[in-house]
Order: sequence, then structure tokens, then C-alpha cells
Amino acid sequence: MGPVSERPAVMVIGSRGFVGSHIARSARARYRLLDDEGIDITDHASVCRGFEREKPAVVVLAAAISDIDRCEREKERAEAVNVTGAVHVARECSRAGALLVFLSSGAVFDGSRESYTEEDAVTPVSHYGRTKAKAEMLVAEAAVSVIILRLSLVLGLGPRPGTNSLLDKLAASWRAGRGVAVAVDELRNPIDAPAVGDFIFELAPSARGIFHLGSADLLSRYELTLKLAQGMGYPASLVIPQQQPPPGRAPRGRKHFLLTGKIQKFCRTPVPTADRVVQRCLDATA
Repeated sequence: MGPVSERPAVMVIGSRGFVGSHIARSARARYRLLDDEGIDITDHASVCRGFEREKPAVVVLAAAISDIDRCEREKERAEAVNVTGAVHVARECSRAGALLVFLSSGAVFDGSRESYTEEDAVTPVSHYGRTKAKAEMLVAEAAVSVIILRLSLVLGLGPRPGTNSLLDKLAASWRAGRGVAVAVDELRNPIDAPAVGDFIFELAPSARGIFHLGSADLLSRYELTLKLAQGMGYPASLVIPQQQPPPGRAPRGRKHFLLTGKIQKFCRTPVPTADRVVQRCLDATA
């Protein structure tokens, strides 16, 4: 690989967040990582200034309100960040001739089917899912060159307290001796956060369109959380099976099994099993 100055310039918007920090670390190992400091995606002028200053060739948009319950409570704010913000970035990518990698979610589906491919029609049941589905459509219209990457569930440690890292939240509760109630009938195919960047930068040179990323098989949220607790040395009693959603919880799809056959055709990195994803997360906490 040539000198850093000769490498393609990559900007990860949201690089201080949970998923974005891992993507930025992966980008730094391969490309010239640009500074996203001060970019407010809800402010078009702020996005323009960031692009003019940094001149990216590739932009990964990881900034979003990804807390599903918060999106349900703060619908206008979720729309401003997840939809309007995404369009601002997509338009600037088009103007600059930059590739946009837009992170989306399995929540664009209602979870009523056994599995989903990239060609299936979106059917969101939560406001978060609706913002992501709307953003996907508008981003595809606004950006000349775009990869839309849908993720079922991302696991890993955040760069600091307060991010939307499920693993951090679980560990904090267990350290305090608090049990965590977890749905037994919600199934996901998770991916570990460091792997997201690896797959993105394998796709970036030539792939375009919608891709699904997750493990090769499914786990229920309960099974997944139990494996994490036991692997971290906490008793199974701290994982409480939840049969019914608590009041005020935003609706979730039952089964978000995102099939990964398409992404595997483009990437040499093998899609991991769910158990392998769990083990990678446990290794990171050791």
C-alpha cells in the first residue's frame, strides 16, 4: 500500500458513535481518514462546509438516531436526522462525485417472514424503520454512487459511555447486579461492529446497490444475551425472559433474518456464524 497521502480519502460521518468508531478504525488501516468534526447533518450548510474542507472520495454515513424507542418518542427529531440529514449528505456526495455508504437496518421489514433478501419490499412497523426506509429511497435518488448496507443487529463495545452499544448497556446492568429482561421471540442475525467496516471496504471499490449484512444463522435476543452473560462470567439469572413487550416500547419485527448471499458474492471475508460473532464480542471484553 502506498503513502497515506496517496490513499483514497474516506470520511466517516458519525465516527465518534458506536458503529461509526469501528468503521473509522477500519478505514484508518486502509485509507486516508478525514475529519468529520463539527458536521451537523441536519444543517445543509454544515455538510457543505465539511465536504469543501475535506474533499472525500468515499463517505460512510453512520450518524443516526438508532435508538428505536427514542425515535418513537421524538418523531420529528428522528425524521430530521435519519431522513433529512441523510439527504443532505447524499446530495453533497453527488455534487462531489463521492461514493456514499449509507447504513440502514433490518427494521425496514416487519419481521413476519422467515427471511429477507435485498429485493423484498420494505414493510416497517416502527418510526425508526420508517425513517430508514424513506431515507433509503431518497438517498438512492440523490446520490449518483451509493451502497446501502442493512444491518440486523450490531454488537460490540462503544468508544465511550452513552453510545447505543447494547453490549455496554448489558455489561453496566450486570456489573450493578441488575437483571435484564430480554424478548424471547425476537430473532436476529447479528454482526460484530469491527466486521462492519471490513465488509464496507471490501464492497467500496466496485459494488453498488443494497446489501444485507449479518451472521449466517439466527439467535433469539434471549439466547444471544444469555450467551453474552455466561461468557462474561455473569449468572444466567441476570437474563430474564420477556414474553410480552413492556408498555411504551416501540414495535419490533419478530424475525429480521437478513440473507447475506449477495454480499458474500462480492466479499472474500466469510460471513460468520452467530456464535462466532458472540465470541468476537467476548474476546473484546476480556
